[in-house]
Amino acid sequence: MAENEAHFRFSTDILRRLGEELNPSLEHGIVELAKNSYDADATEFTVVLANADKPGGSVVISDNGTGMTPTDIRDGWLVLGQSRKGSIKRTPGGRIPAGYKGLGRLAALRLGSVASVKTRPKTPGDAEYYININWKDFDTAALVEQVSLLIDERKRKPGSTSGTDISITGLRAGVSRAEVRRLARELILLADPFGHTKNSFTPVLVAPEFDDIAKIVETGYLVDADFHLTGTVGPNGRASAAVLDWKGKELFKANHKQLAEHRNGEPYGCPQATFDFWAFLLKAETFLGRNSKIQDVRVWLDAVGGVHLYQNDLRVSPYGNPGYDWLDINRRRAQSPEERPSTNNSIGKISVLDENFKLVQKTDRSGFIETEAFKQLREFAQDALEWMARERLMVANKRREQERKQAPEKAEKAKAVLEKAISAAPKPAQARLRKAMHAYDSQKEKEVEVLRKEVQLYRTLSTAGITAATFAHESSGNPIKVIQQSINAIQRRGKQQLEAQYDTSLAKPVDAIIRSIDTLGVLSTATLSLIDHDKRRMSRVDLHQVINNVVKMFDPFLKGRDVELKLNLDAGSPFIRGSEAAFESILTNLINNSASAFEIDGTKNRTLRISTTIEDDTFTLAVADNGPGITGIAKPNGTGLGLTIVRDTVIDLSGTVDADEHCDLGGAEIFVSIPLVGK
Repeated sequence: MAENEAHFRFSTDILRRLGEELNPSLEHGIVELAKNSYDADATEFTVVLANADKPGGSVVISDNGTGMTPTDIRDGWLVLGQSRKGSIKRTPGGRIPAGYKGLGRLAALRLGSVASVKTRPKTPGDAEYYININWKDFDTAALVEQVSLLIDERKRKPGSTSGTDISITGLRAGVSRAEVRRLARELILLADPFGHTKNSFTPVLVAPEFDDIAKIVETGYLVDADFHLTGTVGPNGRASAAVLDWKGKELFKANHKQLAEHRNGEPYGCPQATFDFWAFLLKAETFLGRNSKIQDVRVWLDAVGGVHLYQNDLRVSPYGNPGYDWLDINRRRAQSPEERPSTNNSIGKISVLDENFKLVQKTDRSGFIETEAFKQLREFAQDALEWMARERLMVANKRREQERKQAPEKAEKAKAVLEKAISAAPKPAQARLRKAMHAYDSQKEKEVEVLRKEVQLYRTLSTAGITAATFAHESSGNPIKVIQQSINAIQRRGKQQLEAQYDTSLAKPVDAIIRSIDTLGVLSTATLSLIDHDKRRMSRVDLHQVINNVVKMFDPFLKGRDVELKLNLDAGSPFIRGSEAAFESILTNLINNSASAFEIDGTKNRTLRISTTIEDDTFTLAVADNGPGITGIAKPNGTGLGLTIVRDTVIDLSGTVDADEHCDLGGAEIFVSIPLVGK
């Protein structure tokens, strides 16, 4: 080397930063090793966790792929940051390679103190190679190149097949159930829960300490979906779609013009793709006669639900992960709930054939860079879901219209039958029967008018709820985050640059904005919680648990309004038969009423008390405050929409509502009593 010649050299600390900080989670690291096995044309990939629930355990990963030669290890497997883009060619098994850069592989190898590799290449078929990586050697060295790794050659056992085994021992930390559940989910999706492709790749999870989670990898219930949407985008960008029922019968069909009517016939500018989407109604009556149980399907959807994105037969995270609704399915459902799925009752798969890699993954493997090609792919999927919703809504509207037309006809037929029966009665009785019938008709008309007003009331409330839910979805995402990040930056920079002057000039308004952001977050969370589909299911509801959940959710909101909350729950665990959403709406409306009363009255030293009593199989919820109280009436009926909803909901639960105009706190106290099914 010439005296003035120099090269970049890397500290051993770079291995920790790349391996542990860029891809820190168990599932991401193991999935990257799975992609290496996929590239090696493996059909089997097994992960064994041994004593992994505590530090010092081990993870063993094995496959039946083509294995590696010393050259493959030295010039490929040990090379970090190397991208294959521009020189990609299919594997001998016909697969498009998925693993590159090696950063995720490094993250997996650094899960423990030692990583050992044993690999058996197809050629030569009589040798196997070992390499042992002890991370302590790197931790004590200054530069990466100071640590040598020896590739040891041994004779292979007769009859042993090609493949690679990686053993990671001395785990730095125990693996939690949540981590194993996420790993199981990733392996399920790598295994393709939608049916094996021609490049069948079957991961297996063996985890004795988490056996119940490991078994989830083996299940699948696509055949029980009530609707199956299929869509394709061809190489020319033109799309088509169809919807099948659970028996495979075609219900709807669309060409490119019908599917993308807002695009005026323009083709999609994305790679060739297929979209499969399964929606479940998850109602007991729809599962009659089917082999699977509705609860099993719910557990399965909880593990794998969402719309997942596959590039060249391998899944790309985080699309379809919990909480990552990249197609805005829940937001669109909130805007127009009828005949639309949600992320917790559906599962989908978008498969992209992308040999030229128009969709480019981010370096940290957190999804694709949002190029125009990616945006066009997402638009295609959203258009397909919108089209299916329109078609289903059209059918539902026709059904309702038919029912509305048939109702008067059926009523007239029933009246004719009754008239015939009256005419057949003795003449002295006919007049009395017709008079009674007239009185019944008159009363029925009044009842219908009352119900018509009730329906209109709840349609108005539904419209308000849909609007609020749409706002909640929008505000809980980017806008609130932007405001939060911006005010935090103002607070941080203000303290740094203004020092003592910050407290006198900016502290008060900044703190007020931060409190307001917390309030908006609570309102968004509360709104979305109330429309949660699962909470509307009839079940055994733990009332104290619901109260604690609602109180926890409203805590920042109440603190932001200087409300002192006193919670006094009776001993025991009271249960009712109903829906969680019903009881949640009762308590939420009562809290909102107290908060509104405080604001209108300008109450100082605000106090809200929530208490319960359990007596003679009856549960009583009491919500009291020190606001202005109820003026001029003895009962809460008709005092506002919130209390109207409370009254109607309590009646549906076979309960009663009462009120004290001025309780010991000075304000109103509302009492809700409901019969229990257990304690």
